[in-house]
Amino acid sequence: MQTSRQLKRAGEDRQKENSEFQVTVADQRATQKLLAGALNILKGFYDKAALVQISQHQEPAGPPPPPGFKTYTKSGQSGGVMEMINQIIADAKAMEEEALKSEEEAQVAYETFVTETNASIDAATKESITCAENQAKAESQKVETEMSRDGVMSELEALASENADLHKSCDYTLKNFDLRQEARQSEMEALKQALSILSGASFGAFLQSVKI
Repeated sequence: MQTSRQLKRAGEDRQKENSEFQVTVADQRATQKLLAGALNILKGFYDKAALVQISQHQEPAGPPPPPGFKTYTKSGQSGGVMEMINQIIADAKAMEEEALKSEEEAQVAYETFVTETNASIDAATKESITCAENQAKAESQKVETEMSRDGVMSELEALASENADLHKSCDYTLKNFDLRQEARQSEMEALKQALSILSGASFGAFLQSVKI
């Protein structure tokens, strides 16, 4: 799924960004620590030199210094070097704070993305499950409908066969009805004659009844 791949890629990018953040902060803190140590050494050196100069001014005046000898004075460059070191320390501190801020913002953005993406994945998963359930239900209903249709078709075919059989029987009965009626009538007349003879009727009467 595309969303899952995006989530995985975002996690990899976040891990890479965090590793770079760790290196940056470690470097800036190391720089601050190193320069702070150097600054303390320079400060101690210049403070000691100043004390020596003050001590020399407080001693009783001695013979004047030889020609060309300059009295010690605090170098103007000392302040410039220390100010430069302080500025580098301040820059390193500012860079560390900026890295911390960026890391916090990146982490918040990543967590928001993960939350929204997981919610999207959950919604898509639920929708997929619902679609699958609806499809299964539709398939089940389709099978039931087909089975019901097949049952109806079977009943219709049976009724059609029974109807055809009835038609054949009815057609045969109608077709042979007159012949069967004539044969039945002849049989009844013959029976009547037989009964008349058996009951003692005269042969003449019998012949008369036959003529009739």
